Amino acid sequence: MSNAKYLSILDEIKKKGGSLDGGEPNDKVLIIDGLNTFIRVFSVIPTTNEDGIHIGGIVGFLRSIGYVINMIRPTRVIIVFDGKGGSNRRRKIYPEYKQNRKTKYRVNRSNSFASQDDEKMNMIMQIQRVVEYLDTLPVTVLSYDNIEADDTIGYICRQVLTDSKITIMSTDKDFLQLANGRIKIWSPTKKKMYDEDKVLDEYGISSHNYIWYRVLDGDKSDNISGVRGFGLKTIQKKLPFLSENRIVKLDEVLDELPEHKDTIELNYKLMQLSDVDISGSTKTKIIDAVNSPINRLIKFKFEKMFLEDKLFTALPNVTSWLLNNFNQLNSYAEKTHNK
Repeated sequence: MSNAKYLSILDEIKKKGGSLDGGEPNDKVLIIDGLNTFIRVFSVIPTTNEDGIHIGGIVGFLRSIGYVINMIRPTRVIIVFDGKGGSNRRRKIYPEYKQNRKTKYRVNRSNSFASQDDEKMNMIMQIQRVVEYLDTLPVTVLSYDNIEADDTIGYICRQVLTDSKITIMSTDKDFLQLANGRIKIWSPTKKKMYDEDKVLDEYGISSHNYIWYRVLDGDKSDNISGVRGFGLKTIQKKLPFLSENRIVKLDEVLDELPEHKDTIELNYKLMQLSDVDISGSTKTKIIDAVNSPINRLIKFKFEKMFLEDKLFTALPNVTSWLLNNFNQLNSYAEKTHNK
């Protein structure tokens, strides 16, 4: 790359907020729901490399995080994956949790793989490769056995990074319950940023009380049944106080709907993220990981894997992509090594 081209990229970075300006790494944090992001792009991106190997999950994941980083210009990125085994806690209190969930295959490209087993193996391979790419970038990657990403993210937002401005990237609507003055949720499919006002405008329910909409409506994707007949319009009509700018307690909801007590209490335990029920040892691991130095950018290693995987058409100018999206983050990461 010519010196002039390099300088032009740095100028563009500065225009988008690339200078540190004395800020700290935890000032403006982007938290990415890792598996949610990967599954979303794997199911719709058919890209193969020149050897005919499917790389759509890798390509889509890298493009997706690059897009949101470029849009938000965070001072830090934390990427959270579901741990091995999912949520033990939820299965203990509700054995049917996620029992109906199936892998989201490429329905419009069913002939791209020899079988669904072949596609599943390719998916696993690509997830593992994505994590290897992330290990070369100035980001923090978290995953804990038997803990879902939702719980880890909820704990970080509400109990760990309590002074940070946070943006969560996910299509999971459960995260809308976390929206407040410093926490926003970016939906990459809707291309919408949800803050308190946006949640209230779209649902007619305060973000503080959005959990009660989820509890009553249920979540088919997780095999959680709601209260029969309680869609959004009914909830707004029966529980108009959910629009108020205050936190509505469980007892208030039960006072209005005592006949549905068992369903409401169960779903609340399954779906609330404001005060997650995870072990003390896991909480300590999360705190230690968040407070640990952030990985430095290992540009040559990323580019080596890029060449090995033959991603040339997916990211035509990988050097520019790395500089534009991760140069500023690397500067903030460096600060965590100098303390």
